[in-house]
Amino acid sequence: MRGELRVVADVPDAFSSCVVEAFRNRAEEAFSLALCGGATARRCYERLAADGGGGIDWWEVDVYWGDERCVPCDHPDSNQRMGREALLERVGAANAVHPMRCEEGPDPYQMKIGELGHLDLVHLGLGPDGHTASLFPGSPALDADPGRLVVRNQDPAGRFAHERMTLTFSGLARAHLILFTVSGRSRAQALRQVMEGADLPAARVVAERIIWLVDREALGEG
Repeated sequence: MRGELRVVADVPDAFSSCVVEAFRNRAEEAFSLALCGGATARRCYERLAADGGGGIDWWEVDVYWGDERCVPCDHPDSNQRMGREALLERVGAANAVHPMRCEEGPDPYQMKIGELGHLDLVHLGLGPDGHTASLFPGSPALDADPGRLVVRNQDPAGRFAHERMTLTFSGLARAHLILFTVSGRSRAQALRQVMEGADLPAARVVAERIIWLVDREALGEG
């Protein structure tokens, strides 16, 4: 497993603390944060919104997304919608918000990430099949050209609905810090495989620093 494994009692609480710490220790005034989707992410963002008011100046935060489902922005499955509801609308402001827009294709977002140079913090989850962002096992995005930072992708196994847009491994590698959050027994098998070095998408992620925040249920305990 690449990165540091932290077994925590409360994943959203640990996530909030890590984001606040990363913001306080940022090298530059602006702080770039990339969000993800999923039920665990929603809980993390709700906790961050509740906890982050005293530790984060949101007018210095630029918000991006690591992946998006190709649905309208008001669709219940939209990562953008979830991020806004769970975090942005609760904190009230951000310096800039950069949603992924599938209708524009990956090139405009590729240019944004390329011009940015690095992402201070990228939040990722872990799917039961070992996917992360929208990098699915056996999907074309796993073999994207190293120069591609953003691509369209889909799950070849058909387990996950909707075409996607996602950062590639090269895009994720631009992160100073990646926080994986993994909670619940449904992720236990995938997490164990990642820990054992299986060739799953989540296990292939590299970045300057990676921290895995996992609870005991995700470890198959408790």
